[in-house]
Amino acid sequence: MGTQFTDIYNRFLGKITDDMYMELTPEDTIRDLRSLLIDAIPGFEFPRKRLDDYSIETLVIREDLVQEGDFVIGVVWNTPDEEEDEEIPDVYVERSHFDADLTSEEINILALLMMCAWLQRQVTSIENTRMKYSGSDFKMTSQANHLAKLLNLLTECQRQSFHMQRLYKRRRTNDEGYIESNWDVFRNGIYGDYKI
Repeated sequence: MGTQFTDIYNRFLGKITDDMYMELTPEDTIRDLRSLLIDAIPGFEFPRKRLDDYSIETLVIREDLVQEGDFVIGVVWNTPDEEEDEEIPDVYVERSHFDADLTSEEINILALLMMCAWLQRQVTSIENTRMKYSGSDFKMTSQANHLAKLLNLLTECQRQSFHMQRLYKRRRTNDEGYIESNWDVFRNGIYGDYKI
């Protein structure tokens, strides 16, 4: 099995702060994160791995069979065939994954692209067009100021994503595991079996 979606979800969630995810059910959280990830895939311009080969899997397994990297969505209690003395419950587990093993750099680029999609959602939210009022202890907030800050943040996120993809295209890992420039490809005029 390749890279699990949860690896990218965790990287993405480390980049944002959103109370909405605390209010959602685990099922809705996974559904939203999966949607953001799938929306982010086309933004990765020239990946070295096939990102369109992935499997969406949500399983029900015994809790003691949960593996590292599994995202436990919820516990299944009192199923009809469950015995009264059974102590280990079944759980819903998210095991969606890419068929390819992604590098940390590729995971980071996808997480950045997810962040761009999440920020775009914040910018286009209907809440930003409504006047925001708060209690008497606080000043009225300016939605224009808030929207301008979100737009600046979105622009910065897009710039960072573009920068990371540009770096990704310009370097490779050598046989010893060190990152090196791939400009010799252009200097020599040969890329794999192709002549430039």
